[in-house]
Amino acid sequence: MRRAPIILILSLVALHYSASLCGQDQPVRPAITGITHVRLWSADPRAAVDFYSKVLGLTSRDAGCAGMVRPCYILSEHQQIALEKGASGSQANLLAEVAFATADAMGMHRYLQAHSIRAEPVTRDFNGTVHFSFQDPEGLPITFVQPPAHRQFTTSASQISARLIHAGFVVRDRAAEDKFYKDILGFHVYWHGGMKDEESNWVDMQVPDGTDWLEYMLNVPANADKHTLGVMNHIALGVPDVHAAERQLRTNGWNGTEQPKIGRDGKWQLNLYDPDGTRVELMEFTPSQKPCCSDYSGPHPKP
Repeated sequence: MRRAPIILILSLVALHYSASLCGQDQPVRPAITGITHVRLWSADPRAAVDFYSKVLGLTSRDAGCAGMVRPCYILSEHQQIALEKGASGSQANLLAEVAFATADAMGMHRYLQAHSIRAEPVTRDFNGTVHFSFQDPEGLPITFVQPPAHRQFTTSASQISARLIHAGFVVRDRAAEDKFYKDILGFHVYWHGGMKDEESNWVDMQVPDGTDWLEYMLNVPANADKHTLGVMNHIALGVPDVHAAERQLRTNGWNGTEQPKIGRDGKWQLNLYDPDGTRVELMEFTPSQKPCCSDYSGPHPKP
């Protein structure tokens, strides 16, 4: 009569031990704190020097971005924009890569492998940057970067922004992207909206441990032309005051005709286009009025 309780206790102990082992077999996702760099295709990177160096006021270097020896433009010690030469018209999506910061690149690699995500081997650059790359479900190249402890970059007085706050790209299959970014990586919706209140043409997916985000550009026609794709596949630079940023742009030599406006998300913004037609959006960090369509569900970025 006493053996049954003993067997039950032993069974519970064995079950607990087995569950503990299973938990140990599943690596924990390391923190994902923000965007470290974006890489853009360019038919002629030299022709883009005036735009990125003069108009945006960014410092150009021959190296400094993970795995790159091509010039990259410095936003801060944590973020850069890089260009890579591509044949004119050969790339429908000029957003060539988005890179995210993590404190543990090896741990992130193990985590993705445990979720059956195929990735390139982890490598270390000469400057101490540890990184690896793979593709998201729709083929966008993604890199995780573990930056070195210290970098020394100096910003210029004419620099328009020191913060890359989001990157947007055309998404055809939101469910597949959500399964990856939301379910596996832990991203969450920051805001969503469209030109009409009942539409969701733009879905902002914020990193789990920071304030930067990816923007799904939904419902884009399959036969969209190059200009439309340049608008949709874009990057956004944060500014505290978009009108002050416009004045500095004019001082830097920009002669664009677009004017600042409040977007559907309630934030002031101004659109520029680089020589290849990629949209560079200047956006204030916080909204100045209530957004359409949905409330914000995450913290706003800061300068």
